[in-house]
Amino acid sequence: MNQNIKFIQGNEACAEGAIYAGLDFFAGYPITPSTEIAEHLAARLPQKAGKFIQMEDEIASMCAIIGASLTGHKVLTATSGPGFSLMQEALGYAVMAEIPCVIVNVQRGGPSTGIPTHVSQGDVNQARWGTHGDHAIVTLTASNHQDVFATTVEAFNIAETYRTPVILLFDEVVGHMREKLVIPEPGEIATVERLRTSVAEGVDYHPYLPREDGRLPMSDFGHVHRYNVTGLYHDMWGFPSDNPDVVHGLIRHLVDKIENNVNEIALYKELYLDDADYILISYGSSARSARHVIETLRPRGERIGLLELQTLWPFPADIVREKCRNAKYIVVVEMNMGQIRQAVQMAVDDPDRVFLANRIDGVFITPRDIRKLLRVIVGKGV
Repeated sequence: MNQNIKFIQGNEACAEGAIYAGLDFFAGYPITPSTEIAEHLAARLPQKAGKFIQMEDEIASMCAIIGASLTGHKVLTATSGPGFSLMQEALGYAVMAEIPCVIVNVQRGGPSTGIPTHVSQGDVNQARWGTHGDHAIVTLTASNHQDVFATTVEAFNIAETYRTPVILLFDEVVGHMREKLVIPEPGEIATVERLRTSVAEGVDYHPYLPREDGRLPMSDFGHVHRYNVTGLYHDMWGFPSDNPDVVHGLIRHLVDKIENNVNEIALYKELYLDDADYILISYGSSARSARHVIETLRPRGERIGLLELQTLWPFPADIVREKCRNAKYIVVVEMNMGQIRQAVQMAVDDPDRVFLANRIDGVFITPRDIRKLLRVIVGKGV
């Protein structure tokens, strides 16, 4: 079999995954370290009869993909920390109006302009809570190019299944390093297409009336049905409402459709967890160093394992709790002040067993950094 093999950046792997998933509209504004996604799609989308447009800023970019999604397209935008901040109001609109879209944030140091060309994982909590109000959100990540490709496809699948924005939270190291990527054959990875309504033209269409399975069929805006889209609380016709029953029902729907499907949405990898006395939990490029530590210490008899999270939000608390139940020590490896460490502490039975191995200086966390902390925690010559 002839494989389609490329040696490319992680940003380009993301772009290729989006095309594989059916992306046909991209709007964005260049910003380090995500710019290569836009550059790659500027060349690739026209080859697939898709549309690429560079917007004047990230606010306009987010609004553009919302509009394109409503008209029936699979959509993507890409940015980094400062641009992601500008997108938050429109992101909340997409949550409220239940508009499928995918947003890539290739993280760099912050806050503010921060350190544009160096790595960080400081936007984890922003991805969860950046937009205002009670809401649920899906955030995926990956540590290597094959997984960047696969999680990008899954982001589109989740966006279409749950009618929700999905955030891909990569980081500068993953975005800019180069490694092998095997492009799967068409159909090798399942893709979810837009669920369109079967309601005929001239028949009353309820854009926010779920089917029995909870999914909301859509009608391409501007086509045969006229309906209202708003960021206000709304009824099943899409018209604004301040009726307490309507408001309560809608916010429960928006949250429950995500939080009640945590285990279906959760993506993770595990390594040597069955007998692990201490477990490293990590994600993104940090997980590469964590894996290196484990592969080095295992042959020396150290009972150490890895839980690599690829779904950060909704946080897979039940999975983390079960996988770490018998561990003596749990060490969260990340490049921030402990944003996932807090979620792990809330998930496990004994939060005092949870420690942090981190860097916050724009320098990639190395296996040596992790092993230094392990020596302190476990009291061994690891």
